Amino acid sequence: MAEQLLIVEGSREAQYEALLPQVLSLIDSETDIIAALANCSAALQQTFHWLWTGFYLVKGEQLVLGPFQGPIACTRIPKGRGVCGSAWAQAQTLIVPDVDAFPGHIACSSAARSEIVLPIFDAHGTVVAVLDIDADELNQFSSMDEHYLTPVCHALGKLFTPPAGV
Repeated sequence: MAEQLLIVEGSREAQYEALLPQVLSLIDSETDIIAALANCSAALQQTFHWLWTGFYLVKGEQLVLGPFQGPIACTRIPKGRGVCGSAWAQAQTLIVPDVDAFPGHIACSSAARSEIVLPIFDAHGTVVAVLDIDADELNQFSSMDEHYLTPVCHALGKLFTPPAGV
């Protein structure tokens, strides 16, 4: 079945207001985590046209590249390294207005200038993945982005937790 995405013109907040229920519906109707991550990254990228939008999955002591939209990316990131590894280690969202000023930034793309990374928690409160978004301009992310992206990450986290009895 093909999905239809309604993209609204206007402010970023108006775009999020239109996009959020659509993305949550995509997640709620899907049981496969990879399919849900792929559609989320595509929906975010189609709406906002950022440089890179995607996910890294926790595998042991590293993040491994998951579904994404954008240029080729780093495949593995150690815990605590770069913005993604730091967001995972700290279990909190990191908003970086200038990636060149972030200590230990990993430059997967020299075009990246600002970044937001949100952890995705399973039902046990464990970080199981991160949502990583890069922009090719400085200061592209704020607490407003965090506000609208957090429910997406929360909904995705539910897919990482197997149903009771499984």
